[in-house]
Amino acid sequence: MGDRIVIIGAGIGGLVSAAVLAAAGRDVTVVEKEPHVGGKARRVMVDGQPIDAGPTVFTLRDVFEQVFNACGSTLDDWVATRPAEIVARHAWSEEERLDLYADPQRSEEAIGDFAGADAARGYRSFRAEAQRIYDILDASLLRRSKVHWPLPLMWRIGLWRVGDLIAIRPYESLWKVLGEHFADPRLRQLYGRYATYCGSSPFDAPATLMLIAHVEAQGVWLIDGGMSALAEALKGLAQQKGARFKLGEGVAEIEADRTGITGVILADGERIAADAVVCNADPAALASGRFGTRAQRAVGATKPRRRSLSAYVWLAHAETRGFPLSRHNVFFSPDYPAEFRALSTGEPIADPSVYICAQDRDADGGAGPNGRERLQIIVNAAATGDTTHPTQEELDRCTHAMTRSLSRCGLQLEAAMPHSLVTPADFEVLFPSTGGALYGRDSHGWAASFLRQGARTRIPGLYCAGGSTHPGAGVPMAALSGQIAAHTLMADRASTRRSRPVAMAGGTSMRSATTDATA
Repeated sequence: MGDRIVIIGAGIGGLVSAAVLAAAGRDVTVVEKEPHVGGKARRVMVDGQPIDAGPTVFTLRDVFEQVFNACGSTLDDWVATRPAEIVARHAWSEEERLDLYADPQRSEEAIGDFAGADAARGYRSFRAEAQRIYDILDASLLRRSKVHWPLPLMWRIGLWRVGDLIAIRPYESLWKVLGEHFADPRLRQLYGRYATYCGSSPFDAPATLMLIAHVEAQGVWLIDGGMSALAEALKGLAQQKGARFKLGEGVAEIEADRTGITGVILADGERIAADAVVCNADPAALASGRFGTRAQRAVGATKPRRRSLSAYVWLAHAETRGFPLSRHNVFFSPDYPAEFRALSTGEPIADPSVYICAQDRDADGGAGPNGRERLQIIVNAAATGDTTHPTQEELDRCTHAMTRSLSRCGLQLEAAMPHSLVTPADFEVLFPSTGGALYGRDSHGWAASFLRQGARTRIPGLYCAGGSTHPGAGVPMAALSGQIAAHTLMADRASTRRSRPVAMAGGTSMRSATTDATA
């Protein structure tokens, strides 16, 4: 076998790194403190039913096809997927409803029927701009190592392509630019919600994030068994290539000497020797010393005010009445600015926007199941889980605000529904040192992409992967981070071998420029 590599955390990024490295002949051990793989892509039993408790929207299928192909397999060999006809169903009241479709022509017609011909034209111009931003940044940023300031990105895009450099619009807020396309505030609100995909506010995030709309427009897929089935498939793929998994065992310390990584110490005292470590945890856990004082210097700390959003998540098995749910549904607040003002100060949201994934429904708009169905219900929250622990009275008020928002749009949940409520404090326990932030740093301001942690750290041989690192939050981005970490690690190991000292009279040994750089 080749280099000894330990991967800390079996989230999507860690699983992809494990599969890619194992397929390349590396000796890979994955250590996960939970008894299951997936990280945020996990399942929770409620009322005897397994409910997906993490990400639910599967996009950029080609990213995963590339991973499975690199391991001599195909995605279809491991999971069953099918395209969603309805991307999402949206509501503002009982009378105001809008479906967006996989077919952009159907979406344009639906928007025209909902808000008029000008809105349909605005949708066309928005789609074109979102696609252009995506096309500019896909190969130059999303699928490559991180850059630390604008000039290297400009080189990748091409200094002569001045129009493209201007077109990504990093210096304007998403909310402002959406106003150029949509006069109807509801549509501005709908597309502003894409900022929350990376835990940010549309009022502070750059218009560059319009590219998320194009990602979704390329296709949303449904996975039999949910996102946890994808995680299990990646585990199986990595094991097939020789990776070993130690589940239910946490890492207490990352060992390093002056030359780099030497191993890890598990919580039970066992030591695993390693030449490199991929840490699939939020970089905040490294910076706070969760993996020991040696590893603490590997990355910079994230200030609490720069954390992304957290959430209140109800995992419910409930009967529903009224509103005809699709797989993905969004119920909007009547006052979006007020909602984000409350989030910025950590105050309760009086009228929250609510997302529901109805996991027993297909995305074709058909009828729902008879009786209870599995629901994941999400309301955004501030990432204060390390400092704030809500009382039962506060949790009851939050639940009441959520159900009131749904009722306003015509959806009724059974009053005594079996459910589990996950709070920012619970997410802090699951993902330590984050305050419950689910997406790493926020994406506010023009420099957000340059400030996000990259694959390389300040310690040679220690790498980061996951949704809190470059290129960003979300399942496909986490997978890309895992690929980038694996390829960066292998490039660095190869470079280190080439630059080892040689027996030369008067010769000197120089460290590799590649190793000294950060990604």
